[in-house]
Order: sequence, then structure tokens, then C-alpha cells
Amino acid sequence: MTDIINPVLVLGSLAAAFGVILAIASKVFFVPTDPKVAQLQNVLPGANCGACGYPGCSGLANALAAGKAPVNACSIGGQKVADLVADILGADSADIDKEVAVVLCQGDCDKAKDKYIYEGIQDCRISDKLSDGQKSCSYGCLGCGTCRDVCQFDAIDMINGIAYIDREKCTACRKCVEVCPKHIIEMVPYDNHVAVKCKSEDPGKVVRGNCEIGCIGCKICVKNCPEDAFSFENNLAKINYEKCTNCLVCVEKCPTKCINLMVEEESDNIAI
Repeated sequence: MTDIINPVLVLGSLAAAFGVILAIASKVFFVPTDPKVAQLQNVLPGANCGACGYPGCSGLANALAAGKAPVNACSIGGQKVADLVADILGADSADIDKEVAVVLCQGDCDKAKDKYIYEGIQDCRISDKLSDGQKSCSYGCLGCGTCRDVCQFDAIDMINGIAYIDREKCTACRKCVEVCPKHIIEMVPYDNHVAVKCKSEDPGKVVRGNCEIGCIGCKICVKNCPEDAFSFENNLAKINYEKCTNCLVCVEKCPTKCINLMVEEESDNIAI
């Protein structure tokens, strides 16, 4: 019987001793926490996407409580979360300029030519290493779906070799922007309706040979924009969204339709 009782007594004594030590240690090394941190974590979306620049929502909550981050730091939470954060911190709320990611390329399998057939790993970062990708246009979407794979919000689909972003699902987390090796995904103001969906800096003749729907540098948009919202750099038209009023003249005038709508518009004169 002693062979059983002695080990039980020894283990019980050790457990009690370690329990006392841990209890004392928890008191000695106790670090007080700001109760606002828990409140902030409860209102943050919990996506842990890192779009705010902090390591997850807990990192942002600590930064907010310490006054190191603005109340509107969480882009995916939108205005609602910004208002809740401001209320918890007793601070003034701040407006969020809502943005959405847009793929600036329309060169799908029917409109863009290929240099070769790519049958490797479906990762744009790998495909890009092989002679700038399979497309004749070295600026275009590679179509492997790496942006779709990193999107936590199911906002990206691959259709006929091109990535398409659902603006209503996009939370502006910028993961797709960061991962795209061609840098053809950019953030634009949500309230703007048009985009130059081409990133090719090749001369117009080269663009025509590579893609049916690329910017050919005709400058018609620059000449016809009533708000002077267009500039022309490196053979490519660019929109100044601070000047753009969504008049859609550029969409109507563009001969290749590379300037296109980001939202559906009811117009008989516009080819969407």
C-alpha cells in the first residue's frame, strides 16, 4: 500500500508547491491592462488582415488604446467601426475615404495574345519570372489567381484569364495590391466610376499588336475631358480622381474601350 500512497503524496505535494509558486509569480509579474483594449477588440472586425499596418486586430486595439493609431485606422471596418472606436476612446470620429481595389487590365484570353503556353504552378509571382509571363504584353494580368488566393473576403474571381474584383465585397485590405507582381491592382476612390484599365507603357503600335483593348496613347481622353482630369505619362493615360466628376465623356470617346466603368451605368451610348 505504501508503494501507492508515497508517490501520490509526493506528487500532491509537488503540485501544491508549484501552484503556490505560480500564484505568487502571477502577483509579482502582473502587468495591468487597459480595459479599453478589450472593448476595442470587441468592435474591431477580427479579420486580422494587417491592412491597418499592425499585427492583427489585437495589435491595432493596443495601438488605439495607447493613442498611437487614428480612430479610422481600420479600413475594412469602415465608418461604423471608426465611430465605435471614437466612442470608446472619447475622441472625435473621423471620416473614412472609402476605396476599392481595381484590376487595371482587360486583356483576357480572347483579347490579348500569348508568347507561350504556361503550364507551371498557378502563381503569378512564379509565372512572372519566366520572360515576364506568358502574355505578349509584359504589363498585363497573368491570370494565375494569386490575388484571389490571398483575398480573405472572397472578393476576387478569375474570368477568362483576368482577375475581377467585386467592389461590394472589397474591403480595401490591399492584400491583392501587395501580392500582384505586375502592380496592376490599384486602390481608387469608391465613389468614382471609371478607370483606365491598362498599365502598358508600350507605344500604341506595340499595344495594338499585343492586345485589342489596351491604351494606344491617342490622348483623346486628355483632349476631351471637360474637367482636365487626365494626364499622359509614359504612353499611358491617367486619371486624377480629385478632378474627375464621373461625366463619362472619356468612356464614350475612348476608341479601344480601355477606359471603362467600375460600376454599372444605364446608358445606351456606353459599351460596358
